[in-house]
Amino acid sequence: MFPWLRRKGSRKEIDMLSGPLLPKILAFSGPLILTGILQLLYNAADVIVVGNYAGHEALAAVSSTGSLINLLVNVFMGLSVGASVAVARHYGAGDVAAMRRAEHTAITLALFMGIGVGALGFFLARPLLQLMDSPADVIDGAALYVRIFFLGMPANMLYNFGAAILRAVGDTKRPLYYLMISGLVNVLLNLLLVIVFHMDVAGVAIATVASQVISMVLVLICLIRTHSVIHLNLRECRISGASLKEIIRIGLPAGLQGSLFSISNVLIQSSVNSFGSLVVAGNGVAANIEGFVYTAMNALHQADMTFASQNFGAGKPDRVRKTLWCCLGAVTAIGLIMGGLIRLFGAPLMGLYNSDPDVIAYGLVRMNIILPTYFLCGLMDVMVGQLRGIGYSVMPMVVSLTGACLFRIIWIMTVFAANHDLVILYLSYPISWFLTFAAHMLCYQLVAKKALNRPGAAAANG
Repeated sequence: MFPWLRRKGSRKEIDMLSGPLLPKILAFSGPLILTGILQLLYNAADVIVVGNYAGHEALAAVSSTGSLINLLVNVFMGLSVGASVAVARHYGAGDVAAMRRAEHTAITLALFMGIGVGALGFFLARPLLQLMDSPADVIDGAALYVRIFFLGMPANMLYNFGAAILRAVGDTKRPLYYLMISGLVNVLLNLLLVIVFHMDVAGVAIATVASQVISMVLVLICLIRTHSVIHLNLRECRISGASLKEIIRIGLPAGLQGSLFSISNVLIQSSVNSFGSLVVAGNGVAANIEGFVYTAMNALHQADMTFASQNFGAGKPDRVRKTLWCCLGAVTAIGLIMGGLIRLFGAPLMGLYNSDPDVIAYGLVRMNIILPTYFLCGLMDVMVGQLRGIGYSVMPMVVSLTGACLFRIIWIMTVFAANHDLVILYLSYPISWFLTFAAHMLCYQLVAKKALNRPGAAAANG
């Protein structure tokens, strides 16, 4: 379609604008699923090593930090969503100059944000953990882990923005290869620092930061050395006002949604903390295992957003609609099958992380609620991806924050406050997923006809 699509390097990029959709969506999602699963396996190695060689207090320290880290990081990581949508849309429209401005703005933005967020997380770690009522036998280790983790934030940001640029043009394989390399380093360093040098929580955090630096270096080398249209020229790295506005318009609502979502998860984590370190450890392990289902479903969210963005930019509304239904069907199948299988083997999987029967029992309480209904979360996220892909980012943010975040906060302050029980606490997840998915679907039906059928819609919305 466009001459520059045939340049060297395009063989790694999927043509999203023509041909059958479902096979291409699966080809795009497959490496993303493997990437996410590998990343979780490497993260699981952190938890498994510390859980088996440093005790349940260290396990709780590492596993209880996720919601806090997400709270501080998500608002900025959301801008990588904006960068991906901007690059994908200009790529689909054939506007090379605008696409390159968006790419170089994104990389520059990632560096500055990484430095700023890293400093913020380093200095606020302990005060925020205290606000979360982190147990006394956990807080020292948790604060140490968070501080070391945020030292690697510049590398983390640059890798995620670089990978978002590659995904925007259909290249999901190379981020997978880079993660395989960096993740292997992470596992080896875990074993060395925790088992050999007895560094416990600090060892796990150092291994994580080292792996992030390696993945950053690999993705930047890839962008700098490629001969395709996404070639990164460091001399062109600067902030373009137009590109920044575009990235913020899509990415800031996405980031705010993720960060405010984390507030509800922080409140849930605080509620879990009230049951003591054994429950905290069990909840953390279960959440880690459930992450394998989520990351597989999230690949369909990213596929929906990217395919919709490119086809919206190219003025192909029928392919935008078909993308949604393909992704909804695929994410339902993944959620039900993976959720069922992991729940079936829940106890032995929990046992890999920690052999304490109480930790396993508390983790299964969560699994019994979350896993059978997790496909609802996938449906919710796919709808968000479609809306962002066609230029709507504020709407899904408002709907998600109302249907999930606000609902969970109200649930904790009312239903859970009246019934201080883990099952009651965990029920807030599936109920909020269903309500939010239904609201997203209604909103989509209201705006899709106007957005997809209006002449020049891509330019107007994007």
